Amino acid sequence: MKNILLLIHDDEGQEARYQVALDVTRATGGHLICVDLTAIPEFTDDYGGTVAVMMAREMEVEAANRARMIARLEHEDVSFEWIDRTGFAAQAIRDHAGLTDLIVLSTDWAGELCPHLADVVGDALVRLGKPVLVVPAKARRLDVANRAMVAWDGSENAQAALQASVPLLSLARTVTLFHVDDGGQGLPAEAAARYLSRHGIEPVVQHEPATVDRPGNALLTEIGRGQHDWLVMGAFGHSRTIEAMFGGTTRTMLEHSPVPILMAHRR
Repeated sequence: MKNILLLIHDDEGQEARYQVALDVTRATGGHLICVDLTAIPEFTDDYGGTVAVMMAREMEVEAANRARMIARLEHEDVSFEWIDRTGFAAQAIRDHAGLTDLIVLSTDWAGELCPHLADVVGDALVRLGKPVLVVPAKARRLDVANRAMVAWDGSENAQAALQASVPLLSLARTVTLFHVDDGGQGLPAEAAARYLSRHGIEPVVQHEPATVDRPGNALLTEIGRGQHDWLVMGAFGHSRTIEAMFGGTTRTMLEHSPVPILMAHRR
């Protein structure tokens, strides 16, 4: 993963995205592609010039943010480029992700102009088929060389996430394949372990019996033990439409995971 796209926007998740993207870029010896978004409203009704006022404020805030973030990047030990963009968040990501290997987004932002970033994550996964690293707003680092966990249910999306994450999993000190046994008919965790072993990665397979808890709760409980620094999982769901693609497990993890999640969705 040498080409890493980072969304730059002055929102509550920016610092988390920034720090984690730097960590991944350093770990891979990669190049950071910063897309600086000046967002335009996602709605069209304009009452009393409200949109014009909001856009003027957005342009002012992002101009200051641009100067501040470029100054910071110039003092970091990473290769980077800067793209200024005015428009919608999801479209900006689509337009500049063509030759990227990983997209770094965060779980949400609280803004007047933009949709929830979960919607942008869904758009990138469905339309681009590229892995997305989703970062909790409180995160400040990601040690990819430490402890990774792979959420495994044997589905096509789990397979896509596993394959996409190999370059980063190969850097990890430990890899745990975590399987909640709910009687599903997908590929067994042992098949995933064999796949990784051929890439020089020797995971520990951990089977968790199904209980009344949903798989997402089991994942959160396991992560809560403090033994994993980042997570790999497929964007589980039964629909390819953006609005309905996130199943319960995926939505639970997006909303509550304390660690970054590398997600993928098979197109």
